[in-house]
Amino acid sequence: MNHATPVRFYTNSDPAAPVAATRLWQHLPPPAPGLKISVIIPAKDEAAQLPATLAALAVQLDLQGQPLSYGKYEVLVLANNCHDQTAATVRSFASRHPGMALYVAETTLPPAEAHVGKARRLLMDEACRRLELTAGPAGIIASTDADTRVAATWLAAMLAEFEAGADAVGGRILPEATFSPGCTVRRTHLHDTLYRLLRARLEALLDPEPADPWPRHHQHFGASLALTVAAYRQVGGLPVVPFLEDEALYQALRRHDLQLRHSPQVRVSTSARYEGRVAVGLSWQLREWASLAQQQREPLVESGAGLVVEWKTRQQLRHLWSQLQDSGRQQRLPLCLQLAAALSVPAPALSRQLAAAASFGALWEWVQQHRARWRRQRLVPLPKAIAELRHLVSRHETSLTARQPSLASGQQIEPVLFGPVAVQVL
Repeated sequence: MNHATPVRFYTNSDPAAPVAATRLWQHLPPPAPGLKISVIIPAKDEAAQLPATLAALAVQLDLQGQPLSYGKYEVLVLANNCHDQTAATVRSFASRHPGMALYVAETTLPPAEAHVGKARRLLMDEACRRLELTAGPAGIIASTDADTRVAATWLAAMLAEFEAGADAVGGRILPEATFSPGCTVRRTHLHDTLYRLLRARLEALLDPEPADPWPRHHQHFGASLALTVAAYRQVGGLPVVPFLEDEALYQALRRHDLQLRHSPQVRVSTSARYEGRVAVGLSWQLREWASLAQQQREPLVESGAGLVVEWKTRQQLRHLWSQLQDSGRQQRLPLCLQLAAALSVPAPALSRQLAAAASFGALWEWVQQHRARWRRQRLVPLPKAIAELRHLVSRHETSLTARQPSLASGQQIEPVLFGPVAVQVL
């Protein structure tokens, strides 16, 4: 799917920003000594949605089904540019749950900064600062949205992934069942999700990542995204962009070769409303699909054949880059020429980048930026891509089983379900 993803992202370098942020949060008490996770929620005119969102966070369980201690986590809400009772709703909920560390700040951002990227950055910066006073680099900044309901074990499942070595975790996000039967947008959403899960499976077969093994999914969005304090500091914080700030953060993590786990165990449900609070997000995508349906057109996506070439070549390029890092030898010119041709990038420039890149993520980002003009040539209608991916996944799974029977997946692509996470509004 074509998203309006900026090619490059820039962070806010305004020297006055830290001072303003300090004033914004100065009313907060010190963090609890045992604080491990700071959950952040940007909220603009979300008084109607927040009670269910906060209720889900108030009843978190550990993996044994016991209540998760309120001393381990806190919730920070930023009510920005609101015209309703968003902040009052949070304060009212906090008064009914005195044991829960729940705090809200209010601000009116100037027009140029009145977007989710700035709001989430202010929240993440404060969460990072507070966690550095308790858990230090291992502290976890967890992001969700004001129209999202986290599963009862959202935090516990997240903790388990970090304990297994992840630097960041993207959780599975399911839309709530608000579509009518036979809705063309629902059908497209189901097909798009299936396409992306098939992509994830094929990628795991062709270029597996030890830190993100199958089963996995494809999402790393602000409604269910977390990272350690150490990772947040290493990438320089959340990029301040008007939309797709979560995708920009993901790119920054990849650029630094940090380990992001797409965990199927970390789950939330979110509203499938058409009128959202950001310029580009799920609501924007739903409107785009509705427009295509009216025109009787199918979305265009990357073909399976093109993805096979990309991921096989990426694996070869990673291996070559790793060899250079280990030995310092000059890259093998014939292989470099071959990879450049497969990736549609200039061979001399690729050779220079291979020698200069401090991380493979930085090298691959350069490749993606310099071959963007070739991508549209590989787009196909969504149903055709799904059929192609089904065939490719089956073929490569069969090949893997033949070579290594003990590594047979035994896993099917997860069913695409539309249902809310059940919570009780207290």
